[in-house]
Amino acid sequence: MSPLIRGCSITNSVRHPDSIRNPDPPILPAHAFVFLAAARVSHHVDSVVDDSDRNLKDELVRALDACDGSALLSLAEDVHYADLAGFYEDLNDEERDFLLKTIGPELATDVVAELPYPLIEEALNHFKPAQLRVLLGNLSDDDRVDVFQVVSEEAQRRFFALLGPRDKELTKSLLKYDEDTAGGRMTTHCGRITADMTVKQAIAVLRRDKDNAETLSRIFVVDAEGRLVGKVRLRDLAFNTWDTPIRDIMEEALEYVLASEDQEEAARILSRYDLIVLPVVDEFHHLLGVITYDDALEILQEESTEDIEKLAAISGEHSEVSYLNTKVVVHYQRRVTWLVGLAFVSIASGYVMFRFNNLLGRAQLLSLFLPMVVAAGGNSGGQAATMVIRAMALGEIGPGNALKVAWKETRTGFFMGISLAIAIALFIVFILPRFPGSGYDFTRLAISVAVAITIQVLSATVLGAMLPLVARAIKLDPAVVSSPSLASTVDVSGMLIYFTTASAILHL
Repeated sequence: MSPLIRGCSITNSVRHPDSIRNPDPPILPAHAFVFLAAARVSHHVDSVVDDSDRNLKDELVRALDACDGSALLSLAEDVHYADLAGFYEDLNDEERDFLLKTIGPELATDVVAELPYPLIEEALNHFKPAQLRVLLGNLSDDDRVDVFQVVSEEAQRRFFALLGPRDKELTKSLLKYDEDTAGGRMTTHCGRITADMTVKQAIAVLRRDKDNAETLSRIFVVDAEGRLVGKVRLRDLAFNTWDTPIRDIMEEALEYVLASEDQEEAARILSRYDLIVLPVVDEFHHLLGVITYDDALEILQEESTEDIEKLAAISGEHSEVSYLNTKVVVHYQRRVTWLVGLAFVSIASGYVMFRFNNLLGRAQLLSLFLPMVVAAGGNSGGQAATMVIRAMALGEIGPGNALKVAWKETRTGFFMGISLAIAIALFIVFILPRFPGSGYDFTRLAISVAVAITIQVLSATVLGAMLPLVARAIKLDPAVVSSPSLASTVDVSGMLIYFTTASAILHL
Protein backbone atom coordinates (compact mmCIF):
# COMPACT_ATOMS: atom_id res chain seq x y z
CA MET A 1 0.00 0.00 0.00
CA SER A 2 1.04 3.61 -0.35
CA PRO A 3 3.58 5.18 2.02
CA LEU A 4 2.60 7.23 5.03
CA ILE A 5 0.92 10.51 4.20
CA ARG A 6 2.36 13.39 6.17
CA GLY A 7 0.99 16.90 6.09
CA CYS A 8 -1.76 16.18 3.57
CA SER A 9 -4.27 18.99 3.25
CA ILE A 10 -7.92 18.60 2.33
CA THR A 11 -8.41 22.17 1.20
CA ASN A 12 -8.77 21.00 -2.40
CA SER A 13 -11.70 18.78 -1.58
CA VAL A 14 -15.26 19.81 -2.29
CA ARG A 15 -18.42 19.07 -0.37
CA HIS A 16 -19.94 15.80 -1.37
CA PRO A 17 -23.60 15.98 -2.38
CA ASP A 18 -26.28 14.04 -0.55
CA SER A 19 -25.71 10.33 -0.98
CA ILE A 20 -28.02 8.59 -3.37
CA ARG A 21 -29.84 5.62 -1.92
CA ASN A 22 -29.83 2.43 -3.92
CA PRO A 23 -33.12 1.24 -5.39
CA ASP A 24 -34.79 -1.90 -4.13
CA PRO A 25 -32.60 -4.97 -4.74
CA PRO A 26 -33.60 -7.68 -7.15
CA ILE A 27 -35.43 -10.71 -5.86
CA LEU A 28 -33.14 -13.64 -5.04
CA PRO A 29 -34.26 -17.22 -4.59
CA ALA A 30 -33.63 -18.96 -1.27
CA HIS A 31 -30.79 -21.08 -2.61
CA ALA A 32 -28.90 -17.89 -3.45
CA PHE A 33 -28.73 -17.11 0.27
CA VAL A 34 -26.87 -20.29 1.09
CA PHE A 35 -24.67 -20.13 -2.00
CA LEU A 36 -23.55 -16.57 -1.40
CA ALA A 37 -22.96 -17.22 2.30
CA ALA A 38 -20.87 -20.31 1.56
CA ALA A 39 -18.93 -18.44 -1.12
CA ARG A 40 -17.77 -15.88 1.46
CA VAL A 41 -18.41 -12.89 -0.76
CA SER A 42 -15.68 -10.34 -0.07
CA HIS A 43 -16.36 -6.63 0.07
CA HIS A 44 -12.78 -5.71 -0.75
CA VAL A 45 -11.68 -3.94 -3.92
CA ASP A 46 -8.95 -6.55 -4.32
CA SER A 47 -11.65 -9.13 -5.09
CA VAL A 48 -13.17 -7.13 -7.93
CA VAL A 49 -12.23 -8.74 -11.22
CA ASP A 50 -13.38 -6.03 -13.57
CA ASP A 51 -10.41 -4.22 -15.10
CA SER A 52 -12.03 -0.80 -14.85
CA ASP A 53 -12.55 -1.28 -11.12
CA ARG A 54 -8.93 -2.31 -10.70
CA ASN A 55 -7.86 0.81 -12.54
CA LEU A 56 -10.14 2.88 -10.33
CA LYS A 57 -8.48 1.49 -7.22
CA ASP A 58 -5.05 2.26 -8.66
CA GLU A 59 -6.17 5.81 -9.29
CA LEU A 60 -7.42 6.04 -5.69
CA VAL A 61 -3.98 4.99 -4.46
CA ARG A 62 -2.25 7.54 -6.68
CA ALA A 63 -4.58 10.33 -5.51
CA LEU A 64 -3.98 9.31 -1.91
CA ASP A 65 -0.21 9.28 -2.36
CA ALA A 66 -0.34 12.73 -3.98
CA CYS A 67 -2.61 14.14 -1.24
CA ASP A 68 -4.95 15.26 -4.03
CA GLY A 69 -8.24 15.72 -2.17
CA SER A 70 -10.28 16.79 -5.19
CA ALA A 71 -9.19 13.83 -7.29
CA LEU A 72 -9.69 11.45 -4.37
CA LEU A 73 -13.23 12.69 -3.75
CA SER A 74 -14.12 12.53 -7.43
CA LEU A 75 -12.88 8.96 -7.66
CA ALA A 76 -14.53 7.93 -4.40
CA GLU A 77 -17.90 9.02 -5.74
CA ASP A 78 -17.55 6.44 -8.53
CA VAL A 79 -16.64 3.55 -6.22
CA HIS A 80 -19.30 1.42 -4.55
CA TYR A 81 -19.35 2.13 -0.83
CA ALA A 82 -18.67 -1.54 0.02
CA ASP A 83 -15.53 -1.49 -2.12
CA LEU A 84 -14.52 1.83 -0.60
CA ALA A 85 -14.84 0.25 2.86
CA GLY A 86 -12.52 -2.55 1.74
CA PHE A 87 -10.07 0.03 0.40
CA TYR A 88 -10.20 1.87 3.72
CA GLU A 89 -9.39 -1.29 5.66
CA ASP A 90 -6.06 -1.69 3.82
CA LEU A 91 -4.86 1.83 4.69
CA ASN A 92 -2.75 2.97 7.63
CA ASP A 93 -4.05 5.43 10.23
CA GLU A 94 -2.92 8.62 8.50
CA GLU A 95 -4.26 7.51 5.14
CA ARG A 96 -7.59 6.60 6.70
CA ASP A 97 -7.84 10.02 8.31
CA PHE A 98 -7.16 11.79 5.03
CA LEU A 99 -9.64 9.61 3.13
CA LEU A 100 -12.51 10.14 5.59
CA LYS A 101 -11.96 13.87 5.96
CA THR A 102 -11.81 14.20 2.18
CA ILE A 103 -15.02 12.34 1.37
CA GLY A 104 -16.91 13.94 4.28
CA PRO A 105 -19.69 12.57 6.47
CA GLU A 106 -22.28 12.28 3.70
CA LEU A 107 -20.33 9.85 1.56
CA ALA A 108 -18.74 8.22 4.60
CA THR A 109 -22.15 7.20 5.98
CA ASP A 110 -22.54 4.10 3.82
CA VAL A 111 -18.82 3.35 4.03
CA VAL A 112 -18.87 3.25 7.84
CA ALA A 113 -21.90 0.93 7.76
CA GLU A 114 -19.86 -1.57 5.69
CA LEU A 115 -16.71 -1.49 7.83
CA PRO A 116 -15.74 -4.46 10.02
CA TYR A 117 -17.02 -3.85 13.53
CA PRO A 118 -13.57 -3.36 15.15
CA LEU A 119 -12.83 -0.46 12.78
CA ILE A 120 -16.08 1.47 13.19
CA GLU A 121 -15.31 3.42 16.37
CA GLU A 122 -11.86 4.33 15.12
CA ALA A 123 -13.36 5.58 11.84
CA LEU A 124 -15.99 7.71 13.60
CA ASN A 125 -13.34 9.31 15.79
CA HIS A 126 -11.86 10.95 12.68
CA PHE A 127 -14.88 13.28 12.46
CA LYS A 128 -15.74 16.39 14.45
CA PRO A 129 -18.99 16.44 16.49
CA ALA A 130 -20.90 18.43 13.85
CA GLN A 131 -19.86 15.97 11.16
CA LEU A 132 -20.69 13.02 13.40
CA ARG A 133 -24.18 14.42 13.92
CA VAL A 134 -24.73 14.38 10.15
CA LEU A 135 -23.24 10.91 9.70
CA LEU A 136 -25.16 9.28 12.55
CA GLY A 137 -28.36 10.94 11.42
CA ASN A 138 -27.91 9.62 7.89
CA LEU A 139 -27.41 6.02 9.01
CA SER A 140 -30.42 3.74 8.71
CA ASP A 141 -31.80 2.77 12.09
CA ASP A 142 -30.52 -0.82 11.92
CA ASP A 143 -27.03 0.30 10.88
CA ARG A 144 -27.04 2.93 13.63
CA VAL A 145 -27.95 0.31 16.22
CA ASP A 146 -25.17 -1.94 14.90
CA VAL A 147 -22.74 0.92 15.46
CA PHE A 148 -23.92 1.50 19.03
CA GLN A 149 -23.69 -2.23 19.79
CA VAL A 150 -20.01 -2.49 18.84
CA VAL A 151 -18.48 0.76 20.13
CA SER A 152 -17.29 1.35 23.68
CA GLU A 153 -19.61 2.64 26.41
CA GLU A 154 -17.85 6.00 26.39
CA ALA A 155 -18.36 6.31 22.64
CA GLN A 156 -22.00 5.25 23.02
CA ARG A 157 -22.68 8.14 25.41
CA ARG A 158 -20.82 10.60 23.18
CA PHE A 159 -22.57 9.50 19.99
CA PHE A 160 -25.98 9.27 21.63
CA ALA A 161 -25.76 12.91 22.68
CA LEU A 162 -25.39 13.91 19.02
CA LEU A 163 -28.63 12.26 17.88
CA GLY A 164 -31.88 14.12 17.31
CA PRO A 165 -34.86 13.47 19.61
CA ARG A 166 -36.56 11.00 17.23
CA ASP A 167 -33.35 9.11 16.50
CA LYS A 168 -32.58 8.93 20.21
CA GLU A 169 -35.93 7.39 21.00
CA LEU A 170 -35.75 4.93 18.10
CA THR A 171 -32.16 3.90 18.82
CA LYS A 172 -32.90 3.41 22.51
CA SER A 173 -35.90 1.20 21.74
CA LEU A 174 -33.86 -1.00 19.37
CA LEU A 175 -30.87 -1.32 21.70
CA LYS A 176 -32.96 -3.26 24.19
CA TYR A 177 -32.69 -6.26 21.86
CA ASP A 178 -29.51 -8.34 21.83
CA GLU A 179 -27.46 -7.94 18.67
CA ASP A 180 -27.92 -11.62 17.77
CA THR A 181 -31.73 -11.46 17.87
CA ALA A 182 -34.16 -10.57 15.11
CA GLY A 183 -34.96 -7.33 16.94
CA GLY A 184 -31.29 -6.42 16.99
CA ARG A 185 -31.01 -6.86 13.21
CA MET A 186 -34.28 -5.34 12.05
CA THR A 187 -34.96 -1.93 10.56
CA THR A 188 -38.09 0.00 11.40
CA HIS A 189 -38.08 1.69 8.00
CA CYS A 190 -40.58 -0.40 6.06
CA GLY A 191 -43.67 0.05 3.93
CA ARG A 192 -46.56 0.21 6.39
CA ILE A 193 -50.23 0.97 5.74
CA THR A 194 -53.46 0.30 7.60
CA ALA A 195 -56.23 -2.10 6.64
CA ASP A 196 -58.94 0.61 6.60
CA MET A 197 -57.19 2.63 3.89
CA THR A 198 -58.07 2.71 0.23
CA VAL A 199 -55.51 2.19 -2.52
CA LYS A 200 -55.33 5.95 -3.08
CA GLN A 201 -54.66 6.65 0.58
CA ALA A 202 -52.07 3.88 0.76
CA ILE A 203 -50.17 5.23 -2.25
CA ALA A 204 -50.16 8.69 -0.70
CA VAL A 205 -48.64 7.30 2.51
CA LEU A 206 -46.03 5.30 0.62
CA ARG A 207 -45.13 8.28 -1.55
CA ARG A 208 -44.51 10.27 1.63
CA ASP A 209 -42.34 7.53 3.16
CA LYS A 210 -40.58 6.28 0.03
CA ASP A 211 -37.21 7.84 0.84
CA ASN A 212 -37.07 6.32 4.31
CA ALA A 213 -38.41 2.84 3.58
CA GLU A 214 -35.77 0.11 3.30
CA THR A 215 -37.79 -1.54 0.53
CA LEU A 216 -41.28 -1.31 -0.93
CA SER A 217 -41.24 -4.69 -2.62
CA ARG A 218 -43.48 -5.87 0.20
CA ILE A 219 -45.84 -3.55 2.07
CA PHE A 220 -47.27 -4.66 5.40
CA VAL A 221 -50.77 -3.96 6.62
CA VAL A 222 -51.55 -3.24 10.27
CA ASP A 223 -54.77 -2.62 12.15
CA ALA A 224 -55.63 0.48 14.18
CA GLU A 225 -53.46 -0.78 17.07
CA GLY A 226 -50.44 -1.53 14.92
CA ARG A 227 -50.85 -5.31 14.84
CA LEU A 228 -49.74 -7.12 11.70
CA VAL A 229 -52.76 -8.34 9.74
CA GLY A 230 -51.57 -8.76 6.15
CA LYS A 231 -49.33 -7.71 3.28
CA VAL A 232 -49.67 -6.36 -0.24
CA ARG A 233 -47.34 -5.91 -3.19
CA LEU A 234 -46.73 -2.63 -4.92
CA ARG A 235 -48.24 -4.03 -8.10
CA ASP A 236 -51.41 -4.89 -6.15
CA LEU A 237 -51.80 -1.17 -5.52
CA ALA A 238 -50.86 -0.25 -9.08
CA PHE A 239 -53.44 -2.52 -10.75
CA ASN A 240 -56.45 -1.81 -8.54
CA THR A 241 -58.75 1.18 -8.62
CA TRP A 242 -58.11 3.99 -6.16
CA ASP A 243 -61.27 3.35 -4.17
CA THR A 244 -60.45 -0.34 -3.56
CA PRO A 245 -60.13 -1.08 0.17
CA ILE A 246 -56.77 -2.47 1.22
CA ARG A 247 -58.58 -5.08 3.26
CA ASP A 248 -60.00 -6.57 0.04
CA ILE A 249 -56.66 -7.06 -1.73
CA MET A 250 -54.27 -7.88 1.09
CA GLU A 251 -52.90 -11.37 1.75
CA GLU A 252 -52.53 -12.86 5.19
CA ALA A 253 -48.99 -12.44 6.56
CA LEU A 254 -48.25 -16.01 7.60
CA GLU A 255 -44.47 -15.65 7.83
CA TYR A 256 -43.06 -13.47 10.59
CA VAL A 257 -40.55 -13.70 13.41
CA LEU A 258 -40.60 -12.57 17.03
CA ALA A 259 -38.15 -9.83 17.89
CA SER A 260 -36.72 -12.01 20.65
CA GLU A 261 -35.97 -14.92 18.29
CA ASP A 262 -32.40 -15.72 17.27
CA GLN A 263 -31.29 -13.98 14.09
CA GLU A 264 -30.47 -17.36 12.52
CA GLU A 265 -34.13 -18.32 12.75
CA ALA A 266 -35.05 -15.16 10.84
CA ALA A 267 -32.54 -15.97 8.11
CA ARG A 268 -33.86 -19.53 7.96
CA ILE A 269 -37.43 -18.33 7.43
CA LEU A 270 -36.34 -15.89 4.71
CA SER A 271 -34.49 -18.66 2.92
CA ARG A 272 -37.14 -21.36 3.33
CA TYR A 273 -40.04 -19.29 2.01
CA ASP A 274 -38.17 -17.30 -0.66
CA LEU A 275 -38.91 -14.00 1.05
CA ILE A 276 -37.44 -10.61 0.32
CA VAL A 277 -38.64 -9.03 3.55
CA LEU A 278 -39.62 -10.69 6.83
CA PRO A 279 -41.80 -8.77 9.31
CA VAL A 280 -40.63 -8.66 12.93
CA VAL A 281 -43.33 -8.55 15.62
CA ASP A 282 -43.50 -8.45 19.41
CA GLU A 283 -45.34 -10.92 21.63
CA PHE A 284 -48.60 -9.02 21.02
CA HIS A 285 -48.11 -9.21 17.22
CA HIS A 286 -47.40 -5.49 16.83
CA LEU A 287 -45.31 -4.82 13.71
CA LEU A 288 -41.92 -3.54 14.88
CA GLY A 289 -39.88 -3.63 11.69
CA VAL A 290 -38.50 -5.91 9.00
CA ILE A 291 -35.44 -7.98 8.21
CA THR A 292 -34.42 -7.86 4.55
CA TYR A 293 -32.77 -10.45 2.33
CA ASP A 294 -29.38 -8.72 2.54
CA ASP A 295 -29.53 -9.07 6.32
CA ALA A 296 -30.11 -12.79 5.81
CA LEU A 297 -26.98 -13.00 3.66
CA GLU A 298 -24.92 -11.37 6.41
CA ILE A 299 -26.44 -13.57 9.11
CA LEU A 300 -25.79 -16.78 7.19
CA GLN A 301 -22.23 -15.71 6.44
CA GLU A 302 -21.58 -14.89 10.10
CA GLU A 303 -23.13 -18.11 11.37
CA SER A 304 -21.41 -20.35 8.84
CA THR A 305 -18.05 -18.68 9.50
CA GLU A 306 -18.54 -19.13 13.23
CA ASP A 307 -19.41 -22.82 12.83
CA ILE A 308 -16.44 -23.48 10.55
CA GLU A 309 -14.03 -21.86 13.00
CA LYS A 310 -15.46 -23.77 15.95
CA LEU A 311 -15.25 -27.05 14.06
CA ALA A 312 -11.56 -26.26 13.57
CA ALA A 313 -11.14 -25.62 17.34
CA ILE A 314 -10.71 -21.86 16.92
CA SER A 315 -12.09 -20.08 19.96
CA GLY A 316 -13.02 -16.49 20.73
CA GLU A 317 -15.17 -13.95 18.94
CA HIS A 318 -15.02 -14.00 15.16
CA SER A 319 -13.34 -10.88 13.81
CA GLU A 320 -14.85 -9.15 10.81
CA VAL A 321 -11.45 -7.76 9.93
CA SER A 322 -9.96 -9.56 6.96
CA TYR A 323 -7.39 -12.29 7.50
CA LEU A 324 -4.40 -10.24 6.32
CA ASN A 325 -5.41 -7.23 8.44
CA THR A 326 -5.94 -9.28 11.60
CA LYS A 327 -3.01 -9.01 14.02
CA VAL A 328 -0.87 -12.06 14.68
CA VAL A 329 -1.59 -11.83 18.40
CA VAL A 330 -5.32 -12.19 17.68
CA HIS A 331 -4.73 -15.30 15.57
CA TYR A 332 -2.52 -16.68 18.35
CA GLN A 333 -5.03 -16.03 21.12
CA ARG A 334 -7.88 -17.66 19.24
CA ARG A 335 -5.98 -20.84 18.40
CA VAL A 336 -3.55 -21.58 21.21
CA THR A 337 -6.04 -22.58 23.95
CA TRP A 338 -7.59 -25.50 22.12
CA LEU A 339 -4.22 -26.46 20.65
CA VAL A 340 -2.60 -26.82 24.08
CA GLY A 341 -5.65 -28.55 25.56
CA LEU A 342 -5.89 -31.11 22.78
CA ALA A 343 -2.15 -31.75 23.00
CA PHE A 344 -2.52 -32.84 26.61
CA VAL A 345 -5.61 -34.91 25.81
CA SER A 346 -3.58 -36.71 23.15
CA ILE A 347 -1.28 -37.96 25.87
CA ALA A 348 -4.07 -40.43 26.67
CA SER A 349 -3.52 -41.99 23.24
CA GLY A 350 0.16 -42.37 24.00
CA TYR A 351 -0.65 -43.98 27.33
CA VAL A 352 -2.85 -46.60 25.64
CA MET A 353 -0.06 -47.42 23.20
CA PHE A 354 2.41 -47.64 26.07
CA ARG A 355 0.18 -50.10 27.94
CA PHE A 356 -0.06 -52.35 24.87
CA ASN A 357 3.61 -52.08 23.97
CA ASN A 358 4.22 -55.76 24.69
CA LEU A 359 1.42 -56.71 22.29
CA LEU A 360 3.03 -54.72 19.49
CA GLY A 361 6.36 -56.39 20.29
CA ARG A 362 4.87 -59.85 19.81
CA ALA A 363 3.02 -58.93 16.63
CA GLN A 364 4.74 -55.99 15.01
CA LEU A 365 2.54 -56.21 11.93
CA LEU A 366 -0.34 -54.85 14.03
CA SER A 367 1.31 -51.43 13.94
CA LEU A 368 0.74 -51.31 10.17
CA PHE A 369 -3.03 -51.06 10.60
CA LEU A 370 -3.25 -48.99 13.79
CA PRO A 371 -3.23 -45.54 12.08
CA MET A 372 -5.84 -46.73 9.61
CA VAL A 373 -8.23 -47.96 12.31
CA VAL A 374 -7.88 -44.73 14.32
CA ALA A 375 -8.25 -42.52 11.22
CA ALA A 376 -11.31 -44.45 10.01
CA GLY A 377 -13.07 -43.64 13.27
CA GLY A 378 -12.17 -39.98 13.02
CA ASN A 379 -13.35 -39.76 9.44
CA SER A 380 -16.65 -41.55 9.98
CA GLY A 381 -17.36 -39.67 13.20
CA GLY A 382 -16.57 -36.36 11.54
CA GLN A 383 -18.95 -37.18 8.68
CA ALA A 384 -21.77 -38.00 11.09
CA ALA A 385 -21.15 -34.88 13.19
CA THR A 386 -21.17 -32.68 10.09
CA MET A 387 -24.42 -34.15 8.82
CA VAL A 388 -26.16 -33.77 12.19
CA ILE A 389 -24.90 -30.22 12.80
CA ARG A 390 -26.09 -29.20 9.34
CA ALA A 391 -29.50 -30.80 9.92
CA MET A 392 -29.76 -29.03 13.28
CA ALA A 393 -28.88 -25.69 11.68
CA LEU A 394 -31.60 -26.18 9.05
CA GLY A 395 -34.17 -27.16 11.66
CA GLU A 396 -34.46 -30.72 10.32
CA ILE A 397 -33.64 -32.30 13.70
CA GLY A 398 -35.48 -31.36 16.88
CA PRO A 399 -34.85 -32.21 20.55
CA GLY A 400 -37.12 -35.26 20.31
CA ASN A 401 -35.28 -36.87 17.40
CA ALA A 402 -32.26 -38.24 19.30
CA LEU A 403 -33.35 -41.89 19.16
CA LYS A 404 -34.17 -41.68 15.46
CA VAL A 405 -30.79 -40.14 14.76
CA ALA A 406 -29.00 -42.77 16.86
CA TRP A 407 -30.79 -45.64 15.08
CA LYS A 408 -30.14 -44.18 11.62
CA GLU A 409 -26.44 -43.60 12.31
CA THR A 410 -26.08 -47.03 13.93
CA ARG A 411 -27.21 -48.69 10.72
CA THR A 412 -25.15 -46.32 8.57
CA GLY A 413 -22.05 -46.88 10.69
CA PHE A 414 -22.51 -50.65 10.64
CA PHE A 415 -22.75 -50.80 6.85
CA MET A 416 -19.75 -48.47 6.42
CA GLY A 417 -17.74 -50.51 8.92
CA ILE A 418 -18.59 -53.80 7.20
CA SER A 419 -17.64 -52.38 3.79
CA LEU A 420 -14.30 -51.13 5.07
CA ALA A 421 -13.69 -54.35 6.98
CA ILE A 422 -14.22 -56.49 3.86
CA ALA A 423 -11.87 -54.33 1.82
CA ILE A 424 -9.11 -54.46 4.46
CA ALA A 425 -9.58 -58.19 5.09
CA LEU A 426 -9.18 -58.95 1.38
CA PHE A 427 -6.01 -56.87 1.33
CA ILE A 428 -4.57 -58.76 4.31
CA VAL A 429 -5.43 -62.24 3.03
CA PHE A 430 -4.57 -61.90 -0.66
CA ILE A 431 -2.10 -59.03 -1.01
CA LEU A 432 -0.16 -58.71 2.24
CA PRO A 433 1.37 -62.23 2.05
CA ARG A 434 3.09 -61.23 -1.20
CA PHE A 435 5.32 -58.81 0.70
CA PRO A 436 8.52 -59.98 2.46
CA GLY A 437 8.06 -61.47 5.92
CA SER A 438 6.25 -64.57 7.16
CA GLY A 439 5.21 -66.33 10.29
CA TYR A 440 1.85 -64.61 10.64
CA ASP A 441 -1.61 -66.16 10.53
CA PHE A 442 -3.02 -63.74 7.96
CA THR A 443 -6.54 -65.11 8.30
CA ARG A 444 -6.67 -64.40 12.02
CA LEU A 445 -5.00 -61.03 11.45
CA ALA A 446 -7.61 -60.16 8.82
CA ILE A 447 -10.44 -61.13 11.17
CA SER A 448 -9.03 -59.10 14.07
CA VAL A 449 -8.49 -55.98 11.97
CA ALA A 450 -11.92 -56.35 10.29
CA VAL A 451 -13.73 -56.73 13.60
CA ALA A 452 -11.81 -53.82 15.16
CA ILE A 453 -12.48 -51.47 12.29
CA THR A 454 -16.18 -52.40 12.18
CA ILE A 455 -16.57 -51.63 15.89
CA GLN A 456 -14.50 -48.44 15.57
CA VAL A 457 -16.47 -47.05 12.63
CA LEU A 458 -19.80 -47.99 14.19
CA SER A 459 -19.02 -46.46 17.58
CA ALA A 460 -17.41 -43.33 16.12
CA THR A 461 -20.36 -42.74 13.79
CA VAL A 462 -22.89 -42.97 16.62
CA LEU A 463 -20.69 -40.83 18.89
CA GLY A 464 -20.25 -38.20 16.16
CA ALA A 465 -24.02 -38.01 15.68
CA MET A 466 -24.86 -37.89 19.38
CA LEU A 467 -22.30 -35.33 20.56
CA PRO A 468 -23.98 -32.34 18.82
CA LEU A 469 -27.37 -33.35 20.23
CA VAL A 470 -25.97 -33.74 23.74
CA ALA A 471 -24.17 -30.41 23.43
CA ARG A 472 -27.37 -28.61 22.46
CA ALA A 473 -29.26 -30.31 25.29
CA ILE A 474 -26.82 -28.91 27.87
CA LYS A 475 -26.78 -25.46 26.22
CA LEU A 476 -23.35 -25.74 24.59
CA ASP A 477 -22.48 -24.95 20.99
CA PRO A 478 -22.56 -28.26 19.04
CA ALA A 479 -19.75 -27.14 16.75
CA VAL A 480 -17.43 -26.37 19.67
CA VAL A 481 -17.98 -29.68 21.45
CA SER A 482 -18.23 -32.03 18.49
CA SER A 483 -15.05 -31.62 16.48
CA PRO A 484 -12.29 -31.27 19.10
CA SER A 485 -13.90 -33.70 21.55
CA LEU A 486 -14.70 -36.23 18.87
CA ALA A 487 -11.18 -36.35 17.47
CA SER A 488 -9.56 -36.92 20.85
CA THR A 489 -12.16 -39.44 22.03
CA VAL A 490 -12.03 -41.49 18.83
CA ASP A 491 -8.23 -41.64 18.94
CA VAL A 492 -8.27 -43.22 22.39
CA SER A 493 -11.26 -45.47 21.76
CA GLY A 494 -9.81 -46.64 18.45
CA MET A 495 -6.58 -47.83 20.10
CA LEU A 496 -8.44 -49.58 22.91
CA ILE A 497 -10.77 -51.33 20.46
CA TYR A 498 -7.94 -52.35 18.15
CA PHE A 499 -5.56 -53.70 20.78
CA THR A 500 -8.30 -55.45 22.77
CA THR A 501 -9.73 -57.13 19.68
CA ALA A 502 -6.32 -58.18 18.37
CA SER A 503 -5.30 -59.55 21.76
CA ALA A 504 -8.48 -61.66 22.00
CA ILE A 505 -8.51 -63.04 18.44
CA LEU A 506 -4.77 -63.56 18.03
CA HIS A 507 -4.41 -64.98 21.58
CA LEU A 508 -1.57 -62.60 22.37
